[in-house]
Amino acid sequence: MDVELFFSIVLAVIGGLGIFLVGMRFMSEGLQAVAGDRLRRMIRAVTQNRIMGLLTGLFVTCVVQSSTVTTVMTVGLVNSGFMTLKQALGVIFGANIGTTITGWILVLQIGRYGLPLLGVASFFYLFSKNDRIRYLGMTFMGVGMLFFGLELMRNGFFPLRDHEGFRTWFHAFEATTYPGVIKSVIAGAVLTFLLQSSSATLGITMGLASAGVIQFHTAAALVLGENIGTTITAFLASLGGTTTAKRAAWGHILFNLTGTFWFILLFPVMTTHVIQLVGHDPNLMELREGVETYPHILRSIALVHTGFNVINALLFLPFLGVLAWVVERVVPQPTVREINRLAYFDVRMAHSPSLGIVQSREQIHVMGEAVEKMFGYMEGIMAKPGGDGVLEEKLFRRESILDQMQKEVMVFLGKLLAGEVPHKVSDEARGQVRMAHEYEALSDYQANILKSWIKLRKNGLTVSEEGLKDLQQLHREISEYVHFINQAARANQTDVIARARGDGGNITRLMKQIRKRHLQRLSGKETAPMESLIYLDMLNHYRRIKDHAFNVAEVIAGEK
Repeated sequence: MDVELFFSIVLAVIGGLGIFLVGMRFMSEGLQAVAGDRLRRMIRAVTQNRIMGLLTGLFVTCVVQSSTVTTVMTVGLVNSGFMTLKQALGVIFGANIGTTITGWILVLQIGRYGLPLLGVASFFYLFSKNDRIRYLGMTFMGVGMLFFGLELMRNGFFPLRDHEGFRTWFHAFEATTYPGVIKSVIAGAVLTFLLQSSSATLGITMGLASAGVIQFHTAAALVLGENIGTTITAFLASLGGTTTAKRAAWGHILFNLTGTFWFILLFPVMTTHVIQLVGHDPNLMELREGVETYPHILRSIALVHTGFNVINALLFLPFLGVLAWVVERVVPQPTVREINRLAYFDVRMAHSPSLGIVQSREQIHVMGEAVEKMFGYMEGIMAKPGGDGVLEEKLFRRESILDQMQKEVMVFLGKLLAGEVPHKVSDEARGQVRMAHEYEALSDYQANILKSWIKLRKNGLTVSEEGLKDLQQLHREISEYVHFINQAARANQTDVIARARGDGGNITRLMKQIRKRHLQRLSGKETAPMESLIYLDMLNHYRRIKDHAFNVAEVIAGEK
């Protein structure tokens, strides 16, 4: 192959692949913006019902056009404690089916209309003032790019059909024997891992097939390998996460590995059935307007891709409990109790704002639950005159974890807001930034209260019996107040503000009564001045906790 021909092929394929990938991104972002509210509602509605989980994964992946993004999001939600392992496995099964929609879109074979579609849609995207029309324009721009990119790749691959050296080298990957099938499967897995997108690898496979460079059987084996390669990303996303998150990633791996294994064993039978369903020889070449085409091979490839994932999902779904049991043995429960939190937010989620905002929202809820646990620790500490070293260490440790959680949320939401996101998503993201700050402040003031108790102990001081009862009552009232606001945040109760204001007013009156009684004890010399200073500091910390909790209620109610 001469150098000039080589570079023309490389440039055409790279250009086509680049446009294809950008098209995937545009189509995904446009669809997410249009269907964002429905996406978020579906994710929140996931229950133990395995069918509902599968349908959720299918629908979400059809919208975001990436099973990798859906799976990474699912691992993140499992990591934060929002989803159980069985729920996550159901969603992952659905994601595998949903990703096959890309193949069926490409089956339309309207490559030459891709550029005009892109051009027309761009006018709506650039000049429309209506958000919905703009994002629909973005969606169709993405579709146009998909077809135009595939057409460029197809044209770029054409010269390879007649190149003797390439044909000789690629003969080793022809899936006419079991060794050839296995080599093609490995090649598909490696390529998908390198590109981090099974849809991109599918596009390359279809480009090669539609140019007549590879035969149907080889394309089918490559598709099987792509289903293995796409599991690596979710596995990497689970590293550093909780045990349940690792189990979800391993469930994805075992599901695809097992399915690929038996599909390889039945490869001749499977490909024969696909050809019978299509009704034509996939390798049949036809001349259309003087251009060589393979009209049936793309449909055959899409059918293999869909069949693999649908059949495996239907086979595995009744045995979801068995798969969960297996992965629990592969990834055993650690001896040290874990805290549900996200070790990090995957950068891909910032490119899927409608899903990313769900992931960060769950992290906010985890922060709220952590604050409630700190109240429980503090109540136990107050009940023991000499303190409780174990509970004190737990409280300080959780305060440190909440600091880290806030940083993770701020960095992730900063990346998410840096792109073009729908107004609803950007408004919620700004609200989450504020909530993360308020919850972190709540943890800080609880740590300050504990430091005040330690300071009393170190100075040999004690709180009077009446003063202790007052503090314990105030602590319980504020603990219930925070619990009520956390529940409202979970349920998105926008009418929370009236009760929050009323309950907050009751707490303020209680604090004033406690302060008045304390000052009376100080005047009667029933308490030492140093003890009084520390006691009043604690009351001030509780007042600030109430104020920050009310700020969370304001965010829930949509107040700026």
